[in-house]
Amino acid sequence: MLRGADVPEPRLTAEVLLAHAMRCERVYFFAHPEQHLREVEWIHYGRYLHERMQGKPTQYVTKKQEFYGRPFRVSPAVLIPRPETELLVETVLKMRPGAAAIVDIGTGSGAIAITLALEAPQASCTATDLSAEALAAARANASALNAPVRFLQADLLSAFADSSFDVVVSNPPYVPAADKESMQREVRDWEPHLALFAGHSGLAVYERLIPEALRVLRPGGLLALEIGFGQADAVSALLSGGRNVQLFPDLAGIPRVIACEKP
Repeated sequence: MLRGADVPEPRLTAEVLLAHAMRCERVYFFAHPEQHLREVEWIHYGRYLHERMQGKPTQYVTKKQEFYGRPFRVSPAVLIPRPETELLVETVLKMRPGAAAIVDIGTGSGAIAITLALEAPQASCTATDLSAEALAAARANASALNAPVRFLQADLLSAFADSSFDVVVSNPPYVPAADKESMQREVRDWEPHLALFAGHSGLAVYERLIPEALRVLRPGGLLALEIGFGQADAVSALLSGGRNVQLFPDLAGIPRVIACEKP
């Protein structure tokens, strides 16, 4: 059924949804191949399959996604955390292991801020988002994972004074509006457009965020950003007010994170 609906990785998806319906781990299937589904499990499984065939992402069906080895609850109010974004966290931890104050802009599910708070417990971590629904999801994740993060509803860094942070980190919207029709339906039709699209060029948020970040960073502070495919040169040019600009490729060799320091 999933293959016929052009769902990517249909076998894996079928197993993940079945595990969710049975409230078990996928390994359970191999240990108990003789087990029959109870009626309630068939009902749940059928509903999950139908939702996935309509294009609803698997993570929104199961309401969870792993990030940096931890489970995060997700909903259509937040972007689904991607494995590539773990590189952004790794970059901050490597370049500023002793940071005292970190702010995550456009936090969504809270994956970045919560992970940094848990991996760098000496840091005071703050996270902002424009969406009240996203902040509710992020607060719930922080509570479930016992992460001490302060959440604020704000437009980028407008709520903060100059020289407030050692690190500004963000995975901002960076998809050009013109790319909307060519995107996977799972992304285009289900994930929040506020967290995806950034004007005609995809650079609209960077153009606003970078000057604000350099304003609130302490001297020598770090700005680390996730970037989209083909955006390295354009974002590098926007970082002309910083120093020591560095690019970090993901596992596919594509520049994924860009970082610089405040002079």
